[in-house]
Amino acid sequence: MVKAIVEIDKEADKVLKHLKVEYNLKDKSEAINLMAKEFKRFVRIEPEIRPEYVKELMKIHRGKHFKIGSVEDFRKRYGLK
Repeated sequence: MVKAIVEIDKEADKVLKHLKVEYNLKDKSEAINLMAKEFKRFVRIEPEIRPEYVKELMKIHRGKHFKIGSVEDFRKRYGLK
């Protein structure tokens, strides 16, 4: 759990108080957590990909590829039983 001291304006405080009453929350921290969880539904939060990883993926993507087909095709190609 992260602890934070935040400054909010009167309007935001009003919204947090309303959420506390509406959802029967015990404090404003729970109201902020609820707001964050709801907000998460509307935005995509994904980790940032390192540029080196993107370069490596592009290198693999441009490389030689061949279609194997079925398991039987794979076995024939590599002389497996």
